[in-house]
Amino acid sequence: MQVLTIAGMIMRSLFGKPATLMYPMVPREYPQSSRGHIEIAIEDCIFCGICQRKCPADAITVDRMDKVWEIERLRCVSCTSCSEACPKKCLAMKIGYSPVTTSPESKERVHASPAAPAEPVV
Repeated sequence: MQVLTIAGMIMRSLFGKPATLMYPMVPREYPQSSRGHIEIAIEDCIFCGICQRKCPADAITVDRMDKVWEIERLRCVSCTSCSEACPKKCLAMKIGYSPVTTSPESKERVHASPAAPAEPVV
């Protein structure tokens, strides 16, 4: 009996559709309930530090003086506490995995764009 069960499974595997996705050609579709990763619209950020205080994993660091917002991607637990607490709503959870990094450092640093220097008057 086991021989017939195994033979049936082999035939289904040989002539059926593949069980996995063809990843590079067919991108993965994430369900709406997936948490994803945090992204920031740095132009809207006022660097108040509420997201840093609300983060239960201490993954976010905000430097108000230098206008730097930084997150440790490997430490983030994707709980959405920071995006819910943000008064300007500049933090959002995006569906999908966080961007790939090639460096051993897991921090992502985002700087506010400094104001353009005024041209000297001649």
